[in-house]
Amino acid sequence: MGDWKEVLSYVASNVEDQYDALKMNLRERLGIGPIHLLPYLGHGTPYGLHISGRILEDYHVEPAADNDTIWENLHNMYRRFRTKEIPHARVRARFRDHEEEVTADDEGIFHINMAWETPLPLNNVWHEVQLELLDYPDQHVTAMGQVIVPPPNAQFGVISDLDDTVIQTDVFNLVAMARNTFLHNSRTRLPFAGVAEFYLALQRGTANTYNPIYYVSNSPFNLYDLLMDFFEVRQIPLGPLFLTNLGLTDEHFFRADPVEHKLGAIDTILTTHPDLPFVLIGDSGEQDAAIYLEALEKYPGRIKAIYIRDVTPDREDKRVVEAMAHAADTDVDLLLVEDTVAAAVHAAEHGLIVPEALPGIRQERTEDQKEPDTLEKIVKQVSKPLSP
Repeated sequence: MGDWKEVLSYVASNVEDQYDALKMNLRERLGIGPIHLLPYLGHGTPYGLHISGRILEDYHVEPAADNDTIWENLHNMYRRFRTKEIPHARVRARFRDHEEEVTADDEGIFHINMAWETPLPLNNVWHEVQLELLDYPDQHVTAMGQVIVPPPNAQFGVISDLDDTVIQTDVFNLVAMARNTFLHNSRTRLPFAGVAEFYLALQRGTANTYNPIYYVSNSPFNLYDLLMDFFEVRQIPLGPLFLTNLGLTDEHFFRADPVEHKLGAIDTILTTHPDLPFVLIGDSGEQDAAIYLEALEKYPGRIKAIYIRDVTPDREDKRVVEAMAHAADTDVDLLLVEDTVAAAVHAAEHGLIVPEALPGIRQERTEDQKEPDTLEKIVKQVSKPLSP
């Protein structure tokens, strides 16, 4: 542990562990409130599945509404981050005639992996997993998890970033990013124009099949319910979310390194589906171009196209241009695109989506580009970066 950051993180992690243990002992003496078993959308193959989730005490976030006030949104966001974890609780999963029991970690997070030799009869894409909390039997806590298994005729998969790729976040403007994160909800946050129709077209492919979409983001799992509601409200195809966990660990402050997290998630997805090629979608606001280029080099022949949405000033596009130059040595297009339509046109030209999908994507782009209301105009003006 020569690195001072690792030493400091190790010490802080131990302090947090002791503090969490003291809190848990106190809660057990005073009585545990209602326990919630919160599964995340899982992923799998005909030969196995993975599903994870979290165990929390007294977790209650109000359903979002179009007319929620700023204070209601702030209160809900506070509840998402001010959680009471139930550590080391045992969870049992049942799927068909398979059963698995695991123990949650210090943060109440559990991971369940099941495997078998005889492939599933793939009559549908969605599969249900019964989950049961084995501890605290007086509460009889259960939940139904869902897992997506791509069909045998899937043409390709999609790996997509979220912030400033699907959802308008403004990572280059801290005030605007805070506004979008804390003062909006799933019904008032805006998607990028045309995303829903484009992703639906990618999901259908050219054979009207089901191409799976996986979302890899550095957003925390605390926002999971907001993101899933956002997909449903905006009719964006659902898919497993590979997000980050907040908290102190032996290696990291609060969460893992953003680049390591994304590369690790991409490795998991591509190795889980070794026969499936992928389309990668990201933005120029972070390091998606470099990350996807590394995936392209590590998995030759597996990447069909890379789309990077241009959301940054011209001076910030240099690293994307460099990645494009490296990708030019392969037969894979790494494109810096102005909007969803530009990516969709390329996808149609290269047999990823049907050309008939383009009018719908263009129409949705027009509908999504609405004039902001008066309050939004004021906030946008206030949050503009100062001129040098």
